[in-house]
Amino acid sequence: MNEQGLVVARFRRHVSVQDRNEKRYMCQMQRRGLQPVVGDKVEWQKTSHKNGTVTKILPRDVELAQLNARGGAEVIAANLSQLVIVLAHEPKPDWFAIDRYLCAAELIHTKSLIVLNKKDLNPEPPAVLREYENIGYPVYQISAKKGMGLKPLAHDMENNRSIIVGQSGVGKSSLLNALIGDTRQVVAHLSEKTAQGRHTTTTSMMYQLPKGGQLIDSPGVRDYTPYIEKPELIQIGFREFSAYKDKCRFRNCIHQAEPECGIKQAIIKGKISGRRYDSYKKLYKLTKEIIKKT
Repeated sequence: MNEQGLVVARFRRHVSVQDRNEKRYMCQMQRRGLQPVVGDKVEWQKTSHKNGTVTKILPRDVELAQLNARGGAEVIAANLSQLVIVLAHEPKPDWFAIDRYLCAAELIHTKSLIVLNKKDLNPEPPAVLREYENIGYPVYQISAKKGMGLKPLAHDMENNRSIIVGQSGVGKSSLLNALIGDTRQVVAHLSEKTAQGRHTTTTSMMYQLPKGGQLIDSPGVRDYTPYIEKPELIQIGFREFSAYKDKCRFRNCIHQAEPECGIKQAIIKGKISGRRYDSYKKLYKLTKEIIKKT
């Protein structure tokens, strides 16, 4: 008999499915092409008191995908409502990577939060963060290890399903521990114990937040390039462009070599960040080259 459940962990060849009573079952897939990800709602069949088989992935409201080695889409997580992008003074922020995350979030219509961690080591935020605040992205300055500035961030994660992303070394694990506490270790231990002998390498895990909402930890998004079907869509991912694109001479303007471009005029006037515009051009070129190869 089929039941509905939620995928809360993804292993190499298995997933952990949570039923309506919040009990978790280690499940295999009914067929090879069935590839559920964390956040998916699925139909599954119980095969024992702790195991089951996923038979169907239910329609996704949202899917976060990255470019795979073959130039196609690799879905990382499903049915999200926001990205939590973590950075720090050290390692030096990769602003292009942050712009790629933000672009991806805009294209799938999810919110984004920008979190500057390790505030205790340097209280002065990078000047670039003001660019994000000016275009409406919430920016939080915190110290996960010291517990500084966590309350406003935790509040804005309530009743959301978030995924935490960012470069290695910025303190994502410390932030997870600060937000979830011992729950993280307990859930991970139980999931791996259930999956013993079954390729237990975890690619993604969902945790319940104390005051509601979920947080997904997915190591697969450390070096992230969004999967974008057409380069022309990238401008949608740069939200500040929307106020000026109607001032372009050509309706199909891609804001590069065209004359009388509203976006380029806005950059000259200081209305749009030139650095952000460079990220746009870089991502456009990268996407076009990838499409050409496939």
